[in-house]
Amino acid sequence: MEYLKIFFVNTSLLITVSYLANLLYKHVISHAPEQAKKISWVALAIFAGWVSSVFGYRLDENVIFDLRFVPLIVSTLAFPQPFLLILVGVGTGLTRLTFGINEAAVAGVLNLSILGFVCAGLSFWVRRSVSSIVNKGLTIILVVNLFNALNIIAFGVIPARDYITDIMPVTFPAGLILSMVFALIIRDFQLELLRNSQIQRANKLLSEQTEELHKNKIVLEERAKQLTLASQYKSEFLANMSHELRTPLNSIINLSQLIEESDASLSMEETSQYGGMIRRSGEDLMLLINDILDLSKVEAGRLDIVKEELNVSEIPELLAMQFEVAALQKGLDFRITLDEDVPPTLHSDPQRVQQILRNLLSNAFKFTSLGSVSLNIRMEERRQRESRQNWVVFDVQDTGIGIAPEKHAIIFEAFRQADATISRKYGGTGLGLSISHDLARLLGGFITMQSQEGEGSKFSLYLPL
Repeated sequence: MEYLKIFFVNTSLLITVSYLANLLYKHVISHAPEQAKKISWVALAIFAGWVSSVFGYRLDENVIFDLRFVPLIVSTLAFPQPFLLILVGVGTGLTRLTFGINEAAVAGVLNLSILGFVCAGLSFWVRRSVSSIVNKGLTIILVVNLFNALNIIAFGVIPARDYITDIMPVTFPAGLILSMVFALIIRDFQLELLRNSQIQRANKLLSEQTEELHKNKIVLEERAKQLTLASQYKSEFLANMSHELRTPLNSIINLSQLIEESDASLSMEETSQYGGMIRRSGEDLMLLINDILDLSKVEAGRLDIVKEELNVSEIPELLAMQFEVAALQKGLDFRITLDEDVPPTLHSDPQRVQQILRNLLSNAFKFTSLGSVSLNIRMEERRQRESRQNWVVFDVQDTGIGIAPEKHAIIFEAFRQADATISRKYGGTGLGLSISHDLARLLGGFITMQSQEGEGSKFSLYLPL
């Protein structure tokens, strides 16, 4: 009966240690890294085994019977990792030396070390077996208790016959039953920890999903804002466009009506003058329609680029013919320079290159009332996609009104101008830069801008050599 009393005391102590360990785990260890959790478990298992020995049954001064192997059983189910189980077995065995170094203590160290290696072997089966946790637990309890009895028979200081006939019939079944009871209690603790862990993971997942929904809400609000702004810009564009279209149309209609109703009262000079005004109004109207059509083609991906040999040396002459009159009318100094190292020809779309340069120069003249407008054609070596590449650069520079830094990001957007009052004061639809930006991209190049409000602007078209 003494064995049973001591074993029950052992079980009670192990349950108390487990309960305290459970509290420690929930409030301290659960927040630690995974490695720290494993180290804490090994330390607690060894401590539980030592406590079991402290209150074990002393057959004599040196021989102690206890349930120090029970934490090893629980460890095999909780952390089925061979190295950890060997540590628990050897560590628990070494605690036996704290009660004195003698033959019985050495046998206790050897016994628990062997049980550690046995549990390490069982851990491979625990991880790979599809059996239920109950079957695994019963198998481990039976194997460990059996090996514990065999070790005592083989290495113990008690004569094997005395142990088998007097002690084992009581300690072996008691060890089995109390191991099962303790394992069930620990299983309850584990299930509670598992539920708490699942709740924590669910809360974390819910928090992440809430945060993701909040981010998506912000993105949707931003997109809704952008759509509202786009709608507003298109409304402003339509208002400006109606004015821009009506002006040349009204000129064409009114002048045509004058010529029609004049009979023979108009002189040849007046008729020629009116005809010239009708032609210029028609050209302005054609430019507006072409801009709208080009923009719609670019957005639909249907704008054709026809690359062929472009004579770079002809560009200054062609553009000078188109803009010298505008320069004289506004009293501006207009210069075109071509650096000597620029190659004579370039493989690109001549029509689209000239269209971009006309747009840039038209803007420069439109927004410059004093000073100068210049076009400089030069070469530049520039890094592009982690490799250096030579570019032909067309710099269009003016001394006009300039653009404020906060407006730089929107200046290439369709239907946008740096200021809503610009279209009323200077005219235009705000499509020129957007179309030029898209055309440059289709030609394999890009456009950069340097500008300060009140200090003029510099737009540079880069085309790959």
